[in-house]
Amino acid sequence: MNPQNLGKHFKHAVPSRAHRIALVWATMLGVALLIALPLSLGKRSTAPGTAQAISLANAAGTINSSGNAGAEIAAPASAASSPAAPSPAAPSPTHASTVPAAPKVVKAPAKPVAPAAKDLKFDFEYQINGYYCGPASTRMAASTKIAAPSQDTIAMAMGTTTAGTNSAADTTAELNRLEGTSFYHTTFIPGSSATSAEMDQLQANVVHAISNGYGVVANIVGSAQDLSGGYHEYDGGHYIAVIGYSDNGRDVHIADPAGEGADTYWMTTIDLANWMGTRGYSS
Repeated sequence: MNPQNLGKHFKHAVPSRAHRIALVWATMLGVALLIALPLSLGKRSTAPGTAQAISLANAAGTINSSGNAGAEIAAPASAASSPAAPSPAAPSPTHASTVPAAPKVVKAPAKPVAPAAKDLKFDFEYQINGYYCGPASTRMAASTKIAAPSQDTIAMAMGTTTAGTNSAADTTAELNRLEGTSFYHTTFIPGSSATSAEMDQLQANVVHAISNGYGVVANIVGSAQDLSGGYHEYDGGHYIAVIGYSDNGRDVHIADPAGEGADTYWMTTIDLANWMGTRGYSS
């Protein structure tokens, strides 16, 4: 049957225009289904019905553009593809926790232990007059470290007069000046006799000074007895040098510039502490 006869056949079979439009729509729908079916079998769409909806929309558009269909039929929106689930972030590499090394402990150098007994080399010298016991004792104590100047030079620096040298504070200042140090300090024993604490302090100070090579100067008054039984009396006051110790400082070695009875002698630290009552010493 040729196309012209087919048209006549449809014209006689479908007498009204509305019936013809319906027939065309049905025909196109069938064609669309036949096309979409193999495609859906070969590869499934992620959104079911998408291919059919597109085919129907195309058919409707064709009918509308030819003027045979009334209103354009919009194709249903295709289902939005599900957003891909975000891939989990790669876990950051786990670093093995490192235990910090323990800080290095630097030990302080061990404090040298003072010997149980020590005597210093010094330059003994008698005082050149009755009131130079201070300069003479200061010179002997300084001679353990330096070549000390004359008694006159030291007396002038300390302000010594015919009344003597004022106090142990003056011998301390001069010893530091002569030796270029700040080692020496002054310790006073204000009472007429020393307390136990002051005796212990004298023992510690004598050991500290002499074990480090520094002579000590003591300002005494009154009388005291040495370990040999010798008796020493200076009611107006006097200065002596301490140039050694024994028995861990319980006994001290004294250089006396007055030279009464002996130039040097040993005495207990307790007796020396009491002998300095109301006075003091440089160590």
